[in-house]
Amino acid sequence: MSELILFNKPFGVLSQFTDPEGRATLADHIPLPDCYPAGRLDRDSEGLLLLTNDGALQHRIAHPSQKLPKTYWVQVEGTPDDVALQALRKGVLLDDGMTRPAKAERMETPDLWERDPPVPVARHGQTSWISLTITEGRNRQVRRMTAAVGHPTLRLVRQAIGPWSVEGLKPGEYRKEIIHLPNQPDKSRKYR
Repeated sequence: MSELILFNKPFGVLSQFTDPEGRATLADHIPLPDCYPAGRLDRDSEGLLLLTNDGALQHRIAHPSQKLPKTYWVQVEGTPDDVALQALRKGVLLDDGMTRPAKAERMETPDLWERDPPVPVARHGQTSWISLTITEGRNRQVRRMTAAVGHPTLRLVRQAIGPWSVEGLKPGEYRKEIIHLPNQPDKSRKYR
């Protein structure tokens, strides 16, 4: 058994426990020892971040070879037309190569928490939301993909990673789940 922490990372928080510059980190929200992020979420992105006390589980979640789908709700400038969405679905050429095909759909404005600070929407004119699911995790990939099709990202919220969702968690909140990995000895730890 392994513990998995589902954390709703607020905007402006680093996906690490320490920062020499004194910026907000996971330590400001998760008072649990011996847990480590399984992947990253940029400081200016929000939503689901998974942490665990088990290295094998961390690898299964974060390693690109696992192709675990990650779903993002993305507020973009303008309204992507069918051509832009089809480009995202086929894969977009970025400076580090083609992306894998993604699932991309327009969506209604989601019922989300207020972001602090708010997105300066008036400065950007018309905005819309898309749901984008990818199976890789390049640096700032979603932002680069939407910009490549002419719709820069204004707000990025990771909604889900594989079967896990941020649903029911307010920014800064977390919950624990017990995970049973096949062919793994019981190495569960109790948090102090």
